[in-house]
Amino acid sequence: MVNPDTPRDGGDGGGTAGAKPGATALPILQAGGFTATVDAFAWEADPDPAARRMRLWFVSLLGPQQAVRALWARLVKGELATFSREALGQVHFCALAPEGPRTWRAFSAALPGASGHQLVLLPEAARHTASRDDFLLLPRTTEEAPLLHVRFLDRRVDLPLHAGWRDWLWQRALRAGEAVPLEAEGILAYRCAPQPEALAAELSAVVAAGALGVDGG
Repeated sequence: MVNPDTPRDGGDGGGTAGAKPGATALPILQAGGFTATVDAFAWEADPDPAARRMRLWFVSLLGPQQAVRALWARLVKGELATFSREALGQVHFCALAPEGPRTWRAFSAALPGASGHQLVLLPEAARHTASRDDFLLLPRTTEEAPLLHVRFLDRRVDLPLHAGWRDWLWQRALRAGEAVPLEAEGILAYRCAPQPEALAAELSAVVAAGALGVDGG
């Protein structure tokens, strides 16, 4: 499935933010007696250590239509699911990031040449046009990340941003913790929370020093 704002083609599988599954079997998601295969996901640990669960920010499910839709309904309600990697002997509890049921969008389609379905769950934060300051970045490759980041950033901060500054802006966001890679497989994912005042101060300094021009260099 493709997100209209941040399309994906499986990513390049590099780095902490996203890696292609290896030769091992794909993970399994289970809830309410329903089961589906997970071909891509992005998550982070719940900030409350006592919760002992992961927060899903993106998930792509494969399986019978009834099963993937039932899992969708349960996840959106905030129910806990079991995420297992049998080949690695790992089992985790997980739930969707608590964004509220109305902020999640589902995209589904029948798999060609098969009886199964694919269902992708995306939060509002992944939409370029979302009315919020933070955002979820889902670049197709690491090379696309800077361009996608400046596109989202330009809509959310009241600063004149030049597309040629995209590499500097991206590296600064990573360095400042304003773009944080999520643990992921089958996709690249970053949670971004811009700090406009800090960005304005740094940007003004480098432009004044002549380190950035309209060509980005």
